[in-house]
Amino acid sequence: MPKLIRLYITHVAIGFALSLGFVAALVGLDVAGIGHLVLNSDMGAVALTMLIVFNGLVFAGAQFAFAVMRLGDRGQDRGGHGQGLRLQPIPLRVPVQKKSVVPSARR
Repeated sequence: MPKLIRLYITHVAIGFALSLGFVAALVGLDVAGIGHLVLNSDMGAVALTMLIVFNGLVFAGAQFAFAVMRLGDRGQDRGGHGQGLRLQPIPLRVPVQKKSVVPSARR
């Protein structure tokens, strides 16, 4: 199996597992009455399935996007816009006019 397909399947599975935990917490903690609605409704199984699938799509997409964005970080400097730009100092001669030093008056 190609590495990109394996990466996709792995991170989508991680996203759906996170979604399953998130929905379990939503129902278990009865956030905004969702647990009561899901457990006491005749269509609770459909609602629970929809919560898992739709949250799974969001979590899987976010997880895969995070994984893809991390692909370029291996061994590179974490810079900004000028990532490949390396500045080298160049010595310059600066002409200076010699000033006469006047001793300060002592008290």
